[in-house]
Amino acid sequence: QVRLVESGGGLVLAGGSLRLSCAASEGTFSTYPVAWFRQAPGKQREFVAFIVWNGGRTVYADSVKGRFTISRDNAKNTVYLQMTNLKTEDTAVYYCARAGTPLPSTVRVAYNYWGQGTQVTVTV
Repeated sequence: QVRLVESGGGLVLAGGSLRLSCAASEGTFSTYPVAWFRQAPGKQREFVAFIVWNGGRTVYADSVKGRFTISRDNAKNTVYLQMTNLKTEDTAVYYCARAGTPLPSTVRVAYNYWGQGTQVTVTV
């Protein structure tokens, strides 16, 4: 079993920055891809970014490309999402997830371990 805990969410003004963290406290984490997804009220959960096990490849949704950066520190069993130039449309609950196989994916069903989420609210 893998337990993931997100932190770092909060309230921020448009144009501001936040850094989210996803810490794994149990199970195997460092050898699998990890992704961030988000879900806004009334909307489907959507892919934000993923990072492969060694950080050698990252992929971003078009809506966050150039503003968000995903990274990981396997020694700390932690994945980060640095978010800059935040927009009101970035308001959502952000979830981290570990893939069920070593293959990275932008698809939700490829991830079978999820955190509880952390709220990010961007205001003007």
